[in-house]
Amino acid sequence: MKREPPLYLSLCFSSALSAPLFIHIRRAESALLLSYNARTKITTHSRLPLTLKIAWTAWLLIWAPVYFRQYGAQNFLFYCDLGNILITVGLWAESRFILSWQAVSLLLFQSLYAIDLIGAFVFRHHFIGGTEYMFDPTIPRFVRLLGLYHLLVPPLLLWLVRRLGCDPSASKWATLEAWIIVPINFFWRPQYNVNFARGIAHQQHLMPPWLYLLGYLIVVPLVIYWPTQLLLRWWARNKFATESNLLRSASNG
Repeated sequence: MKREPPLYLSLCFSSALSAPLFIHIRRAESALLLSYNARTKITTHSRLPLTLKIAWTAWLLIWAPVYFRQYGAQNFLFYCDLGNILITVGLWAESRFILSWQAVSLLLFQSLYAIDLIGAFVFRHHFIGGTEYMFDPTIPRFVRLLGLYHLLVPPLLLWLVRRLGCDPSASKWATLEAWIIVPINFFWRPQYNVNFARGIAHQQHLMPPWLYLLGYLIVVPLVIYWPTQLLLRWWARNKFATESNLLRSASNG
């Protein structure tokens, strides 16, 4: 029976892996915010509801120990699970940078997860895969219910980006996160195939493992992160353009 490190060490470890990504966040955010406001000549609404921050944090404090006990330390290196911690930081800091970065990193994967889970529930068939464990009776029902957070994350991130705006550097930081996390998944406890570091859904055998890893680190940023960044910038810009038109109409009236 493997011995797991204490929960607080696992959380600190997964958070520390992203520590380099927080260098100069405040300074970068301030400069970008001033630049954006100078171009749009409007003030962004940066305040987030306190009830949302408290509710998300309370859920995190329940979710983290339960998931640690059920799945182990390596589980906190999944994009979605590490993302829960970073979203918490982003909510309290009201950080457009962190929340945009997590939206770029998580939006497509979480949306595909939600589609597969809903499809399996309604049609009794997994069209994509990856949510089979949610129907595994050997996993406690409470643990599986906590996993329903995957359904909430995409609309939450879209709302947050719509409210705060999209940071133009989000895809770069999502890429850096993948370049740090996935090689660790590749070498540490590879049998769990965290973040598909060894193959899609299961370990692949079509090519040398190192070639698959290299391709993963190149393809995911180009095919997933960059287009998601463009979509989110349009999503946020459309909102601010609407606000700008309303303000212009009000001033003319």
